[in-house]
Amino acid sequence: MTSLDAFDPTYGYDLAGLLDVLPPPAPDDFAEVWQRRYREALEVDPALQLSPSAYQRPGMRVWDALYRSTDGITLGGWLLEPEHGAPRQGFVVGHGYGGIEQPDFALPCADAAYLVPCFRGIGRSRRAPISDNPTWHVLHDIDKPDRYIIGGCAQDLWIGVTALLTRFPDLAGRINYMGISFGGGIGALALPWDQRIARGHLNVPTFGHQPLRLQLPTTGSAASQQRYAQTHGHLLETLAYYDAGSAAGFIRQPMLVAAALFDPSVAPPTQFAIYNALAGPKQLFVLATGHAENPARIAQEHNLLDALTRFFCGDESRVSPLV
Repeated sequence: MTSLDAFDPTYGYDLAGLLDVLPPPAPDDFAEVWQRRYREALEVDPALQLSPSAYQRPGMRVWDALYRSTDGITLGGWLLEPEHGAPRQGFVVGHGYGGIEQPDFALPCADAAYLVPCFRGIGRSRRAPISDNPTWHVLHDIDKPDRYIIGGCAQDLWIGVTALLTRFPDLAGRINYMGISFGGGIGALALPWDQRIARGHLNVPTFGHQPLRLQLPTTGSAASQQRYAQTHGHLLETLAYYDAGSAAGFIRQPMLVAAALFDPSVAPPTQFAIYNALAGPKQLFVLATGHAENPARIAQEHNLLDALTRFFCGDESRVSPLV
């Protein structure tokens, strides 16, 4: 993995330069490929199973959740529901490549239900032969464009929406998505094809502008793809179909993107390529840093949470992010 001391995590871009970065054109059959994958996901009955969770959170009822996805995979995660009253909206929440040990992140809306799945191969969804190490997970079946694991993770998201709607059918039209880093990139790939998702938030999303990802030094998952490309070649033939920036051009839902000016793991121009390509209503929240320590991090996260609360639920009160 590349040392942070070896390169500049701004990559020489200022904000004006980042706002000019556009992703490569999508392959001609890009939409067809993803729509077919979406139809496959809609055929799956998630058979959502819930059991009381040991994790507790004030104001919320927390369940350990299991549901079925494609390829015979069972996903684990959590479902958080308001302790009192029915939820007024729902969220599927996508984690980063480090996985998630418990759903202790800040919640923007107090009266919402949150389904937090672990994507296939990671955390509560570990499954051989998929490695939960990002270095290897991001390469799983990369030599098989129709089987590459990132497509399966998008199906995990879509079936999560189905699972949430089986639990709360009245939330149809009021399901949202929030994803960070890995989960942000998966969200960008998944949202164009699922109109059940009303609006979305992507935080330092990965998988944008794949040609740049394969060129720029990084401490993130792209480093293993770069090494693979050096020995195997032809990687862009697969990754062109998994470019979150190209996918963003098909997104029509309102979006709020948090993109960083300085990020050693997910290069800022690849993040901004996703935001810049968005075709529908969009808001940008500029982060000073992503995947890096920042003295102003707490204030930055608080301000982002305020922006998310306004974006998703107006001026409604927040649920405490602490146990």
